[in-house]
Amino acid sequence: MGEKIVLPAGAPERVELEAGGWTVVARSFGAQLDADRIDHARLSALVSRVAGPVRELDAGDVDAVLRLDAVTADDYPGSIATQHEPLDRSTAMPSDSRRAFGAFATDGPLVAMTYVDVDGAAAETGFTVVHPGTRRHGLGVAVKAASVLQLVADGVARFRTGGSLENTGILRANDALGYVRDEEWVTLERR
Repeated sequence: MGEKIVLPAGAPERVELEAGGWTVVARSFGAQLDADRIDHARLSALVSRVAGPVRELDAGDVDAVLRLDAVTADDYPGSIATQHEPLDRSTAMPSDSRRAFGAFATDGPLVAMTYVDVDGAAAETGFTVVHPGTRRHGLGVAVKAASVLQLVADGVARFRTGGSLENTGILRANDALGYVRDEEWVTLERR
């Protein structure tokens, strides 16, 4: 594997780099949702349509978070711009500035989660993941919707998220919530 750099997709130096032998190996995006554009009824419906409970995670959920994180560690598409560092007990611990929301199967296990970094009236999704055995059932969108609803109630006005453009599941989830993509990045590699 060669040297990698991440640039905005429209960066002028991209043309020069590609002409010099660099290749695009991954694409990523950024998106925003403003509180005044949120459809509360729609987001509530996205949460309520899943079979098991969806709720904010706390210190008592850390072991379940670590289990789900371990099962999904290799499931993050893309490259250096969208890498996920495996959680440890410290980084899995929710706090006032690092909120977490999860969906649970009807028989108990945590099957989806999202972590959101909060700074005053701004919030940015760190990651969202769903257990491989329960994908395509609306769980990712449900945990993201639950996070938005709770954080808006707590005074957050602007939400940011991002990820790999290869991750069609998260793209669909963000679209369902009303996020608007406003950034595209490319990861280039010199071979």
